[in-house]
Amino acid sequence: MRTRFPHWTPRWIAFEDDSLLVIDKPAGVSSQAADPLRPDDAPTRVARYLEEAGRDPYLGVHQRLDRDTSGIVLFTRRKEGNASIAKQFEGRTVKKLYVACVENWRGKTPLTELRNQLQKGKDGTMEVVRRGGQEAVTRVRVLRRVGSRFMLELELVTGRMHQARVQLAEVGSPIVGDILYGGAPGPRLMLHASRLMVRHPSNDKPLTIEAPTPRALVSWVDEGDIGEQVFDRPEALQDAIHLACHRRYGLAHSSGERHTNAYRLIHESGDAMPGLAVDVYGDYLVAQLYGDDGIWADQSRRDRVFDALDRLGFAGVYMKVRPKQANVIVDSRREAFSPKTPVRGVEAPDEFTVFEEGVPYRVRLADGLSTGLFLDQRVNRLRVRELASGKRVLNLFSYVCGFTVAAAKGGAAETSSVDASLAILERGRNNLRHAGLLETGKHQFFGEDAFRWLPRAVKKADRYDIVILDPPSYSSTKSHRFMADKNYTALAADALRCLRPGGTLLAFTNHRGVSQSKFRRMLASALREANLEAEQLKDLPEPADFPAPIGGECHLKGVLVRLKVQ
Repeated sequence: MRTRFPHWTPRWIAFEDDSLLVIDKPAGVSSQAADPLRPDDAPTRVARYLEEAGRDPYLGVHQRLDRDTSGIVLFTRRKEGNASIAKQFEGRTVKKLYVACVENWRGKTPLTELRNQLQKGKDGTMEVVRRGGQEAVTRVRVLRRVGSRFMLELELVTGRMHQARVQLAEVGSPIVGDILYGGAPGPRLMLHASRLMVRHPSNDKPLTIEAPTPRALVSWVDEGDIGEQVFDRPEALQDAIHLACHRRYGLAHSSGERHTNAYRLIHESGDAMPGLAVDVYGDYLVAQLYGDDGIWADQSRRDRVFDALDRLGFAGVYMKVRPKQANVIVDSRREAFSPKTPVRGVEAPDEFTVFEEGVPYRVRLADGLSTGLFLDQRVNRLRVRELASGKRVLNLFSYVCGFTVAAAKGGAAETSSVDASLAILERGRNNLRHAGLLETGKHQFFGEDAFRWLPRAVKKADRYDIVILDPPSYSSTKSHRFMADKNYTALAADALRCLRPGGTLLAFTNHRGVSQSKFRRMLASALREANLEAEQLKDLPEPADFPAPIGGECHLKGVLVRLKVQ
């Protein structure tokens, strides 16, 4: 674990003495834990590093950087130094310089001062207002220019949340890689805290700490966004993989009731590696290559990726190939699409256990394109688990019953799982048995096409407290053809009719042609078609390990619909 996702390494320390510790924080490391039960922030990681080295783990926190901003962060090592450092930050006598990359900088003078009033908007981001906000002052000068690409030096006179990001966006030059404020595509948020000037708390002498500009920023100014070429450049590929590892540190180190060792490590363009997804299953990786021609036609490119993944220290790396046209797959177990042996390392057991939020699930890595656990539903399985106590739960298109296991773990009184494959349902039954849940509550399994089973359940007035609806994007049988973008509304209407008053539908689609807003409208139409009213219609956020690409949406769209109590 430590070699794959280390707490910290000495090369990230920019300055250290008895009073201060200053780090060059890598991008992808937060300054404070978003999930207090799964801390992944820099202070926690540095303290763990110090503790393991047998040193005092105390760190006084005086500043923050956004998760994907790299660079200088200062900590005090002695409590008696806190007052001096705090006074300097609060009195704005600390000088903070940043480096940022933008397109089409519009500053007309060598030094441009940006002065705005900022306040937090309804969506949690910052916005410029005419009056009533907090003053933000940033001084900007150009360091380098190549064509329309600029590297800027920013002096943050004030220290407002997202200050440089929102101010640069306001003048039409958002920082490259900035998802929140409309930046152009890039391998990361191109913002780096490069220099910090303070007075030392022990002797009051001036102290300047610098962190070199990351090569990702320099390369972008020279060449722009390299896109798929990341796989042809060892240093860029290494940087991208390390950034993804930092972003998953909290998952990798989860334990106890939150223990999770099955999650997505790399998510295509969301991690600046288009066409590549990499999943962790315990001690093994599964690399999914999207498109069997074009980007992945070159075997040497594949080998570079497999070698880079192998260096992370997992026991083995498996490969799955997903052609652009899914209908070309007649047998997903073919060696061309899903080799039975790993492309690097040693073989995994035919079936083994992984954990998700402390719950065991059985997976198979060499049995076709699917492993037995859809990792993008982790947060939603936890949501079902939290809602299920004493409830009657229907899991449609249940596959190997991941949602059923979650519901049973949450104390569901009764579950019904529907899937067309009896063999797959048997694996679902074994999942419940392996988790010690088969004998808890009442569990029914229906080996039937859910498209045919559901209308009969409606006619029988069979009602449930929770219905999970996660159909395939496309499905074709002798008697039925389903396309999510055209037929989901009617299917959802039937699912809603199976709910009791006050019941909850969790609806999902992976169809890339259905946006989140369109999906929400489809569910609203389904309510009207079913002649039902909703008390709540809520979009479900994407998991943190499945980040959306810049300017795009996550592939998984989810909506929670709660009916009114009649």
